[in-house]
Amino acid sequence: MCRFGPTLRYWKPVQTGIEVDDDTAEVRRLSGASPDRLLDQGVRLPRPLSPHLSASLARRPISLAPLMDLAWSQPDTDRWVVEGAGGVLVPLNEQELMVDLVTVLGLPALIAARSTLGTINHTLLTIEALRSRAVPIAGVVMVGPPNPDNRIAIETRGHVTVIGELPALDPLTPEALRVAAARLAVQGELDAFCV
Repeated sequence: MCRFGPTLRYWKPVQTGIEVDDDTAEVRRLSGASPDRLLDQGVRLPRPLSPHLSASLARRPISLAPLMDLAWSQPDTDRWVVEGAGGVLVPLNEQELMVDLVTVLGLPALIAARSTLGTINHTLLTIEALRSRAVPIAGVVMVGPPNPDNRIAIETRGHVTVIGELPALDPLTPEALRVAAARLAVQGELDAFCV
């Protein structure tokens, strides 16, 4: 059975700007997921800044240990979509980066990359950071208007598969997302990450 099957749950371990932009609430709105499919615990910080800075200003330093305790307390049968905050090289505290949390969680990474100018550099740097820590990369999903040249550059220079392209959705509604997701060209690309 594929690990992205019926027991799929969502978690964003570190969230900043929570009073203005609650990503977990947005996932709930867009997916219609029941509360048991969303783990709404972890670091929740008020200011929409880098995690380390938001934590410092709130006087609530981020530590990986409580996040890992929370992750390990979940049922072994659950499968996860775990969303990062700000990119893999964003600092969480004075010593650790988001990629350190990704590494400890031991999950494969699916990179969401914009399709427009600047994406080649940003995406290849993300790939390099993940590979330097032996994090398996499931692939890349490009978001925005189709850009075949950027897609080819990322696939050939990053030695990854762009498993789909998703347009920017305006307005972002559950139905618009459902239609766009159905059009994604994900046909077996994630099979290597299934159990």
